[in-house]
Amino acid sequence: MTNATVTPRANRAAVAAFFFIVGLSFASWASRIPDIKAKLHLNDAALGGLLFALPVGSMVCLPFAGWLVAKYGSKKIVTIATICYPIALLAIGLANSVWELVPIVFAFGFLGNLCNISINTQAVGVESLYGRSIMASFHGLWSLAGFCGAAIGTFMISKSVAPFWHFLVICVALVALVIVSQRFALAKDATHPDQQLFAKPDKMLLMLGLIAFSCMVCEGTMFDWSGVYFQKVVEAPVEFTTLGYVAFMGTMAGGRFVGDRVVTRFGKQKVLQGSGITITTGLLIAVIFPHIVTATIGFLLVGIGVSSVVPLVYSAAGKSKKLSPGVALTAVTSIGFLGFLLGPPIIGFIAQAFSLRWSFTLIALLGFCTTILASLIDWD
Repeated sequence: MTNATVTPRANRAAVAAFFFIVGLSFASWASRIPDIKAKLHLNDAALGGLLFALPVGSMVCLPFAGWLVAKYGSKKIVTIATICYPIALLAIGLANSVWELVPIVFAFGFLGNLCNISINTQAVGVESLYGRSIMASFHGLWSLAGFCGAAIGTFMISKSVAPFWHFLVICVALVALVIVSQRFALAKDATHPDQQLFAKPDKMLLMLGLIAFSCMVCEGTMFDWSGVYFQKVVEAPVEFTTLGYVAFMGTMAGGRFVGDRVVTRFGKQKVLQGSGITITTGLLIAVIFPHIVTATIGFLLVGIGVSSVVPLVYSAAGKSKKLSPGVALTAVTSIGFLGFLLGPPIIGFIAQAFSLRWSFTLIALLGFCTTILASLIDWD
């Protein structure tokens, strides 16, 4: 099939598939963190140190990702990255010690961010073909995949399926989906003469990056610690360990599928201001009332709060007039992913010294920064 016969609808379907692949891979890992923690006999601080390897890998990837996408094109990079990502997930299932796991989790983080930059570059290109906001719906597919991954993880845990066999099923299915989808990916990206390895963000990109940081530290907390929170603080039965994560991913997915329409009606600034308030409210409910029903409601609110933040930030960054989409996304993501870099280990270290409830309180305060920063930007 030649590229001339590939329609924008087919491009959109392919990019949606890539978002689903990356989301399902990450959620599969996140859903089994409590099991991996138990298998390797890790305390909270040790788990925080292990989780530190993932955002470090993400950050190491960032200076290269934008340049690779600009030089070789997002289609080639996204194909390679989305094949390797679930393979790295399978390797995680094979690890038998923390020392084996650390470099694998590092590689998982590296590949995850390479996927992130390349699929969002594809998404910006497809969005330009449609001439209207569709970015949130792509991220909705990522969140829907996360919801599915959490549900599959819950099922696997209830059946006492080891992480390796769980990850093997996911790996085989996703690699097959990549092979089918890559032929319909967008062939060419927007071009720009600036294809440097790393670019210093201008004021607008800097502010977008700080908003991403405030949101992503909250996302990172939900991804890595929601299961542990329900296990240790909520003291949920083992079959409900992932309930908070499923609740979070479910509302985040739903919020992203309606996000484009909400932004059209209320505007970017009001949506982001409301998002920060909702994130903080949800986390504080889970902290003040650490019971299975109230904590689940709190995590539902956090999912609603974070749903539109990253899609809005990435869409705005990808339309930068100064840099190519891949390089602009890298500049913003470099700042935003510091949230993933700092969040998980901070949670672990504070939890070890005090408690997980104190850790989640700090993250709630950071989430409110989304509201403050959104108020400082001129969105016109």
